[in-house]
Amino acid sequence: MKVSSASVKVDDAVCGKIGEGFLILLGVAPEDTEVEAKKLADKLCSLRIFDDENGKINRSLDDVHGEILVISQFTLYGNCRHGRRPDFLGAARPETAIPLYEKFVALCREKGYHVETGIFGAHMAVESVNNGPFTLVIDTDQLA
Repeated sequence: MKVSSASVKVDDAVCGKIGEGFLILLGVAPEDTEVEAKKLADKLCSLRIFDDENGKINRSLDDVHGEILVISQFTLYGNCRHGRRPDFLGAARPETAIPLYEKFVALCREKGYHVETGIFGAHMAVESVNNGPFTLVIDTDQLA
């Protein structure tokens, strides 16, 4: 999501904080690989969703000197079709998800962005000031 600011706390201590930029809730599927991590980093870091001087969404993260906060989010794969409690069988196990999460963060940093993170697997309190609000769902299965 496009944010004016965002932060994440673990045990009441801030472990990640950004100004204007993207709050990325990153879910990893069991079949994901470094190919998907690169595809996603390339797409997100090149999106033009910030307002230009005419109020049109025409500026990129580079153009606004934006920052990125990445939060691991296995609950994006929550399946609520049956019963009243979701299952999360569509999410990758930690042994797959952690290296891909770390690879995604590294790829964004390699592109020159200031990237903050939460703590994988921790109970996190995430705060954001959404800018717009402007929230997109991007699935690498749907990217060219």
